[in-house]
Amino acid sequence: MSDQPPLLENLRGTLRAEEPMAKHVTWRAGGHARTSYHPASVPDLCAFLRTRAPDEPILFVGLGSNLLVRDGGFEGSVVFTHRALTGIRQEGGNQLRPTFHAAAGVPAPHLARYVAKHGGAGSEWLVGIPGTIGGALAMNAGCYGGETWNHVIAVETVDRNGNLNLRQPVDFDVGYRHVASKHPGQEWFLSGVFVFERGEEAPAMKRMAKLLRQRVSSQPLNQPNAGSVFRNPPGDFAARLIESCALKGVNIGGAQVSPKHANFIVNTGTASAADIEALIDLVQTTVRLRTGIDLVREVQVVGKAK
Repeated sequence: MSDQPPLLENLRGTLRAEEPMAKHVTWRAGGHARTSYHPASVPDLCAFLRTRAPDEPILFVGLGSNLLVRDGGFEGSVVFTHRALTGIRQEGGNQLRPTFHAAAGVPAPHLARYVAKHGGAGSEWLVGIPGTIGGALAMNAGCYGGETWNHVIAVETVDRNGNLNLRQPVDFDVGYRHVASKHPGQEWFLSGVFVFERGEEAPAMKRMAKLLRQRVSSQPLNQPNAGSVFRNPPGDFAARLIESCALKGVNIGGAQVSPKHANFIVNTGTASAADIEALIDLVQTTVRLRTGIDLVREVQVVGKAK
């Protein structure tokens, strides 16, 4: 007879203990998650959330491109959405503005290409987002002049009790790299419905190819990184400010301010999460002291120090 509580026995996903988060974040550094779960479906995810204690920390992770887990690990449950909450479909819309439904675990570039192949345009910038739709919704991700919530017409969320909710943009306070629910309690994004312009595949694919070339030429994609570390302050660029403080190439342990793009911190091969966080702090402090501007972090730092 199993020692697991009956509720856990009914789960259909993959439950693991002490999961190394360095395998799941793009910085390739950090500690373990006490519990991790790969849900088999949305109902299975809801069932899993109902097994969690009300005070247990819960973290949803897609591709791990905007996340640092400290070396002491995360004392809670991590839910992995990538390869679990998947699927894109065309919802309809009208002749001029088609709509598309995408699940939280879908990589953002996949939605860009799907839209282009199904008569849409204006999603091309999504090829520059190195995360999932869930992450893009959670932080209003953007690049190359596009922002996620400029295209959102509805989202589905799940709360800690495993209840599903259909929300509208008016239910959220949305700003630059900022999204906060106006409803009490924790909720996580499961999917979104997006609207784009009508367009043709060939020009959209051509623009995506151009943006990808631009990304490869300007970002250190050959080294583990988490994308942009800091938000751009009003009227300026974080990379310009960091470079003006002569911080390009500065190291702490195995973490380095990228010589290629100053708003990227890379793992040169041996960085711990502590190295990365210390370098983030150094950049933030130096820029504040030398320019008077307090850079705001884009990346999420969780867990405890070792």
